Formats: sequence, structure tokens, C-alpha cells
Amino acid sequence: MSLELWEVSFTHPGADPAAGRLLDRVDLAVGAGKVVGLRAPSGAGKSTLLRIAALMVPADAGTVIINGRGFAPGAPVPREVRRSVGVVLQSPRAAADPRMRLDALISAPLSFREGWLQPRPRRHAGRLAELAELAQLDPELLHRYPHQVSDGQLQRAMVARALALDPDVLLCDEPTAQLDSENTAAVLGMLANRAAAGAAVLIASHDTAALSGVADRMLDLVGINRAGDSAGQT
Repeated sequence: MSLELWEVSFTHPGADPAAGRLLDRVDLAVGAGKVVGLRAPSGAGKSTLLRIAALMVPADAGTVIINGRGFAPGAPVPREVRRSVGVVLQSPRAAADPRMRLDALISAPLSFREGWLQPRPRRHAGRLAELAELAQLDPELLHRYPHQVSDGQLQRAMVARALALDPDVLLCDEPTAQLDSENTAAVLGMLANRAAAGAAVLIASHDTAALSGVADRMLDLVGINRAGDSAGQT
């Protein structure tokens, strides 16, 4: 259970080459059972870096290594590798399908793994109950739609969804943004518990104080990104 990025570079399609790359030769490693916090100002490329690490967006150059298996930009990714990576996005409202109840949102990865095209919450009632307890969600809430719950409740549900398949690697983009202290503690506790089970966890956040309570190590993206050194160079 590990994640490594080697020499990862990325430029937004259509961007002015003179402006330089968004990411330039970024190296990063997260070992099994570790939580690494990634700090970065807005626009520095942390969301893009996490999407590259999740194999959702191809880099221009570099290698993503998950559990010792390396993937160059554009290389085919086996389904089992994709399923070994859990992702928590910054905005639960944007990430959640408003037409799905929470039980469907959380159980969807379990159903998709079995080949179903739609979530089947009843087929996974036992695991769904485990995940709801982990997320501190009252069972009654599972029958509500996203617009019927708070941001904190919805984000806990989305973290539970990311944990449904017991991922080896967990990537989180501002998972506690705009949450109150109680929900922040609950979400970070879920992520720390997954690391304690052996997963490699990378959390990008502006909330340094919150990260410091769970992270084994803190990194500044500005410090590991050489884009600032190469801007304007040919």
C-alpha cells in the first residue's frame, strides 16, 4: 500500500508556454500506514496533482506508482488498480449525484464492482451499515437525498463511499473545507483510521492546524514543485 510520484509535470491544454508549467518534475511519496499533508495556495496545482495521482488525469510527463506498479502518462490502468484508489473531492455537493439517496451514493462502488450499472444498497446492507457507523451517520439519514442533509453529513457520506472498497491509497482534496469543527474531526478521524489499517493517505488542505493533528509528515507543494524555477524558460 503505497503511492509515489516521480518527475510529474503538467501544463494546462492551450496554456501559454511562456507562462511555464503548472507542475514541473514533482516528486512525492506516501508509505503504507502514513498520512501526508500537502499544503498549497489556491491555484498552485494541488487539485490537479491529486487527480494525476488518482490516474484520473494524465500528466505530461512522469510516473505514478501505486503499490509498486508504475504508470506513465496515457498508459492503460487495470480496473483493480483504479479500485485500489479512493478519492474524496473538495465539494461534496459537486461530487454527489443529487438524484441518489445517501445509501445509494455510499454503496455505488460495491455495486459497480459486481457489474451492476446502478447502485443496489439492499445487496450490501451489511457493509453499508458498517460504513454508516464509521461515518457517524444515523441510519435514518441514509434514506435522504443530498439536499436534505448538511454539508458535513454529506461529506462524511462521500468519505464513506471512498472507503467502501477498502482502498490501498486514499487521496483527499480539501476534505474539511467549510466544515465545522465537529465534522472536521469526524472526517479526519475516518481518514486516520484508514491509514491505521495500512493505507497510504494524502490530504491536500489549507487547514494546516487540522492537518497537523493527523499527518505524519507535511509537505509544501511550492517546495516540491519546480514550476516557479522554469517559468518563462525555453
